[in-house]
Amino acid sequence: MSLFDLDAEDAKARHAALVREIRKHDALYHGEDNPEISDAEYDKLRQELEKLEAEHPELTTPDSPTQTVGAAPSSGFKKVRHAVPMLSLSNVFSEEEAEDFIGRIRRFLGLGEDEIVELAAEPKIDGLSCSLRYENRKLAMAATRGDGAEGEDITENVKTIQNVPQSLPNDAPDILEVRGEIYMGRHDFEALNKRQIEAGKQIFANPRNAAAGSVRQLDSTITADRPLKFFGYALGEISENFAETQEEIRQKLAAWGIPETPYKLCRSVSEIMENYQAVLEARADLDYEIDGIVYKVNRLDWQERLGFVSRAPRWATAHKFPAEQAVTKLNGIDIQVGRTGALTPVARLEQITVGGVVVSNATLHNKDEIERKGVRIGDTVVVQRAGDVIPQIVKVLEDKRDGSEKEFIFPDTCPACGSLAIREGGDVVTRCTGGLICPAQATERLKHFVSRLAFDIEGLGSKIIEQFYEDGLIKSPADIFTLEERNKGTLTPIRAREGWGDLSEKNLFASINERRNIALNRFIYALGIRQVGEATAKRLAGAYGTIENLKSAMIAAQNHESEAYADLIAIEDIGPAVADDLIGFFSEDHNLEVLDALALQLDIQPFEALRISDSAVAGKTVVFTGTLSKMTRQEAKAKAESLGAKVSGSVSKKTDYVVAGEDAGSKLKKANELGVTVLSEDEWLDMIA
Repeated sequence: MSLFDLDAEDAKARHAALVREIRKHDALYHGEDNPEISDAEYDKLRQELEKLEAEHPELTTPDSPTQTVGAAPSSGFKKVRHAVPMLSLSNVFSEEEAEDFIGRIRRFLGLGEDEIVELAAEPKIDGLSCSLRYENRKLAMAATRGDGAEGEDITENVKTIQNVPQSLPNDAPDILEVRGEIYMGRHDFEALNKRQIEAGKQIFANPRNAAAGSVRQLDSTITADRPLKFFGYALGEISENFAETQEEIRQKLAAWGIPETPYKLCRSVSEIMENYQAVLEARADLDYEIDGIVYKVNRLDWQERLGFVSRAPRWATAHKFPAEQAVTKLNGIDIQVGRTGALTPVARLEQITVGGVVVSNATLHNKDEIERKGVRIGDTVVVQRAGDVIPQIVKVLEDKRDGSEKEFIFPDTCPACGSLAIREGGDVVTRCTGGLICPAQATERLKHFVSRLAFDIEGLGSKIIEQFYEDGLIKSPADIFTLEERNKGTLTPIRAREGWGDLSEKNLFASINERRNIALNRFIYALGIRQVGEATAKRLAGAYGTIENLKSAMIAAQNHESEAYADLIAIEDIGPAVADDLIGFFSEDHNLEVLDALALQLDIQPFEALRISDSAVAGKTVVFTGTLSKMTRQEAKAKAESLGAKVSGSVSKKTDYVVAGEDAGSKLKKANELGVTVLSEDEWLDMIA
């Protein structure tokens, strides 16, 4: 479930608006010494942007205001790969959703209703995620989470944090990665801001902002002067197992001197809610910021069986604290255009403070949402910051109307290019039909292409993309990789532009060249194909292996009666709607031209399936059918994928194994007809043992 019931377009639109507003105030404050708003109001804008990027890390770019205030640009830190991915968490917001979370665990593991699912309930620290790697019991590396697979090396700065042990006792493993949060206590934060004011420097918006800025200093002596602390609560890579439960992990970490938060073991929904209410009431008295409670299945063997889905574990979730609300007036509605052409209405509000943050904009999602809520320009509305981050209009206070309110007419043309804007089929979103001729879509697609989960190119943030697009330097993705060559000998090189210089130009080209080698799944995601997110991109990369195979298969799949189309929709989680968007992308000549141009500039690495030395199914295509008795179908699929197998929903000549449980039907029949190897559940378990 999405934390805000927002799609990526809504989040991106709000992010872009915040960045523009903050940059304007930066220019007024630093360049003209003529600020329009108070420091407190400015800090609240930054706080909202930071929280938005915390929920949507793909929006964070190296030149984002959150990456540059109180800290050196992140380009100063080298990238490191996490041995074990640092994933995010799913969220729940109510008792019913917490109960559903436990229900999903029961169904996945096939547990009876009388089986107790014990959960470790831990406060969700509002800090900067960090991994501490100890080798031979010495602190060897510290890294930020980054995109989950790759973070930034902040070792020297973390070594200055006083409560982080530099070494561990002799009974600790040879390799131990401790996952946790770097934070700044409230009292320390207040003292730091007092010193900032006395020194005539800008204050920090909140403790997390101060902690993140302090950790990202290139000069570690500055970090050492900041009152940072660390909480540890989870593991990454370890050289030996030393616990059977989450509680034992916490006990061991505490014994080895790793600072930890309090936690409570809960054995029922009633215990969960009792603890939730107690922590919520005590929240204001804590010396560190929290924004919810994290529930983790206590048994580690169950955690292993549950595994992960997309970017989050199945065995953990975050129970977020309630949204805060306020009443204000809606002064107008603007339309923003996203990279897929979605027209998103954004409410312009009289500024109001909601949960300590000044709010002036709120998403209205789409035309239907405006009509459903009966929103009119001039209305008095209730605004909430769902999940403490993105503002939404909850309802209209109709009794406050005086007759001056005006109905909003949703446009039927794109405000950016004038092309027709339409709704197709049952889609609730109105989209611009302008495609690549629409400047809004073109720039948003370029921003997506260089975003953190895609090419992750340092120095090409939203503002730079917009400037380079307007000036004709970058019109398509391939232009990014020919920019250095085209820059040579020009009368107006990039280094001569305002705000640039020799070093910044050199760093930009170095960042671009560093990303000429890219994994297939990241490349597919970067293309910005509608409905193809990070998880789907990984499935496509696993299914087709190379960009050439994907391209030829999608072209062949234009015939819905073809084997290529059958293979496509057999991929887990890819149905006809996603398939049509994929096929549509590869059927456009201009998209194929973009791919051909990129192929000349890039080394797109073939997908490497997970290889496990004792796995006999890595790289194999497996279909499960019938009722399994020793594990649920969902668990069987997850286990197969964890061993490097491809799980398909239909049987074809390319299927390697069909695992048949009781009452297997048409899939078993087709497997026999095609001569595909059929395994019983026991034979399958023996094979993967």
